[in-house]
Amino acid sequence: MDQLNAAQTPEPDLAPTRRDHEEESVRRALEGFYRAGKAPWDTGVTPPELVALVEGHEALPPGRVLELGCGTGTNAIYLARHGWDVAAVDLIDRAVDQAREKAAQAGVAVRLLHGDATRLDELDVPGPFDLFFDLSCYCGVPLHRRDAYVAGLTDRAAPGARLLMFGYGPEPLGSPMPEVKSWAAGVTADELLARFAGWELLDVTPGTNSVPTFWFTLRRDA
Repeated sequence: MDQLNAAQTPEPDLAPTRRDHEEESVRRALEGFYRAGKAPWDTGVTPPELVALVEGHEALPPGRVLELGCGTGTNAIYLARHGWDVAAVDLIDRAVDQAREKAAQAGVAVRLLHGDATRLDELDVPGPFDLFFDLSCYCGVPLHRRDAYVAGLTDRAAPGARLLMFGYGPEPLGSPMPEVKSWAAGVTADELLARFAGWELLDVTPGTNSVPTFWFTLRRDA
């Protein structure tokens, strides 16, 4: 009987352990960049693609914006200075602390939250939002958490809301961190089309980096 029960007992599912390990690997890698002061996405300069969306000849009217992966707050502060009601989230507490200091020095009101962009239900970021901005956050999200990222944005998107996303493409020569599969996979237009149900992919523009990068613009269905 003991042998029969043992045979019928399912083996433990090890996938959650592997998933948790990958998420922790991402966190440690990002913390390492900030400790070294060398986060490549945190240049202190607002990208012209965002400036065009906010100040260009077809600029969006100011509304509510959520920034995913805000780093030390450069772009959240820029948006607040241009009349947007800004909430911003980052996984790394060191980055959020620096963002709060910078926002205070700039004299702007920004709701800066330490948290996971794939677990927005755990944070105080109720929608609707008119704009989402993502400067290389999604492309670093573990693959098994990307649908949760999409669900969080979709649930909080106003009809016609925009998502402006910058992302690295697939690694042509392999990832420097092979245990983080998402960093090797990068992000592609085909993936966004498959995951973002109820959104339209309006534009894909190659970046000017030495490795493959892209700017993606999506719009939530009205």
